Amino acid sequence: MHHILCRMKQTTTIELKDLGFFARHGALPEEAKLGQRFKLDVVLRLQDDLEFEDDATEGTVNYAEVYDVVKQIFTGSRFNLIERAAEAIVAEILARFAKVVEVTVKVKKPAVPVDCICEYFSAEVTRCR
Repeated sequence: MHHILCRMKQTTTIELKDLGFFARHGALPEEAKLGQRFKLDVVLRLQDDLEFEDDATEGTVNYAEVYDVVKQIFTGSRFNLIERAAEAIVAEILARFAKVVEVTVKVKKPAVPVDCICEYFSAEVTRCR
């Protein structure tokens, strides 16, 4: 009989879903002038094998602080490209939160300057350590 050794690995993911912001992003002058609402999804993968027995925020990443970073960057600057907005958020999250090993930010733009009927156009950026 063969024995199979299995090491249980714990992974942790934190998601901030459908964050809504009003901003003036876009390449067209009308977009800069009028602005619009955007929706963002942020997914964080944390270091493997973190333990939460202490039940303390120091053992994880404080998602309220992550939200503050997202809001500060997305509403505090103007971007022509939603790709660049996502990239700036990803870079800042990795810089500020050491326990984060991978970040994905998806920026959804519902009002696009295209003659179409759609829910939204989006850009998604993922970066790993």
